[in-house]
Amino acid sequence: MTHIKILGTGCQKCKTLTNLVKNIVAENNIDATIEKVEDIQEIMKFSVLTTPALVINNVVALKGSTPSKEEILAFLK
Repeated sequence: MTHIKILGTGCQKCKTLTNLVKNIVAENNIDATIEKVEDIQEIMKFSVLTTPALVINNVVALKGSTPSKEEILAFLK
């Protein structure tokens, strides 16, 4: 199972990334848990200064931008 975390304090880009990830996981039947992390202390544990950030299996895959569906799917495969 893949563990996905979306790091962000609640801005529009963070919400967009969260929705994109949820849709991609559902559309592709990916076995994953999705966690939205808004606590700044938790975000700092990943050394992320710009959000949104996408963390897959505790590895930061992306930070500071909203990727396309194709890019997210590539991260998850």
